[in-house]
Amino acid sequence: MKQRPTIKDVAQAAGVSLGTASRALNRAGRVSEEAIAAVTKAARRLGYEPDAVAQSMRTRSTGVIGLLVSDFANPLYARIITSVEASMQAAGYTLLIANTHNDRKREKSLIDTFRGRRVDGLILGPCEIESAEFLERVDADLPVVAMDRDFSAAGTGVHVDHYHGALQATRYLLNLGHTEIALMTPGSILRPGRDRIAGFEDAFRERGLTPNPKLIRAEKSAMDYAFSEALGLLSAPQAPTAFMCLGTRILSGVLQALKHSGRSIPEDASVVSIGDTDLSQLFTPAITSLTWDFEAVGTALAQLLLKRLDRDHKPEPERIVLTTQMVLRESCASARLSKAKVLDAGRQKQAQKTDQKG
Repeated sequence: MKQRPTIKDVAQAAGVSLGTASRALNRAGRVSEEAIAAVTKAARRLGYEPDAVAQSMRTRSTGVIGLLVSDFANPLYARIITSVEASMQAAGYTLLIANTHNDRKREKSLIDTFRGRRVDGLILGPCEIESAEFLERVDADLPVVAMDRDFSAAGTGVHVDHYHGALQATRYLLNLGHTEIALMTPGSILRPGRDRIAGFEDAFRERGLTPNPKLIRAEKSAMDYAFSEALGLLSAPQAPTAFMCLGTRILSGVLQALKHSGRSIPEDASVVSIGDTDLSQLFTPAITSLTWDFEAVGTALAQLLLKRLDRDHKPEPERIVLTTQMVLRESCASARLSKAKVLDAGRQKQAQKTDQKG
């Protein structure tokens, strides 16, 4: 079997000392550009690959970053992960990702696994029950950046302004005359859901109104049963004339429920998606969406972690907040339109009863 080329072979082929070859390959210490070019060329020609284990022992870095989210199949997370990976790869790091399935015990177990793999840092997304103290304990020996989850003043992370986003979207529907608005978002404990509910309720308070608490559906689960939840709301005596819902499984469930109940969009019900996905863009009619720059979230997370990994500088705690914006499409209409259809349906039924008596 042919032996793998060693760094000694590379040094001989490049005509430099072993130390110079090592510094050139690791881009460390004083070494000329000519030496770097010669060593790089020799390494490529010989097919030299550095020993990752030995290299990590010398540099005290594995070049691996861990990232945990509840479900990386979620299109909203997928776009963020892709952006994080691109930024980290450009900086020479490999991304290792895993699903927590929104389970705190699983998250803790995965963090311990990542520690065992000696990752250089962690990016942690929302997960079931959170505490800033938990992040501080993890961060004590492993750099951590929080993604849309609570952290203390001593921590670092990225937040999306879900409060003002929900406030804006609710105002939009209220301006259209809707007061029976259903808000469907995962969890009232985690920061994103908590802030959406607060923004939703404050938009009503601005008008001197109180939202129907039965129309706020914030379940702990990923709401795989959004279809039955929405169907139940639509069968109630005071059915919602508008829905605000997270744009993945929840949006899909709401759209199915509207179709199943014989309602059309936007004539019978208006719909706003929280998060812009392929479903909201390609559905007919296209769904008005509350969105934010997912790629910017990923880039900001990567940049914050790279600062934490820079041993030459002690980074200060930092919080980046990204704003949301409304993308208006065809899924919303005046509440008077849907209410008029209900009245017309009532008149038709009354007329049918009169005819039958006659």
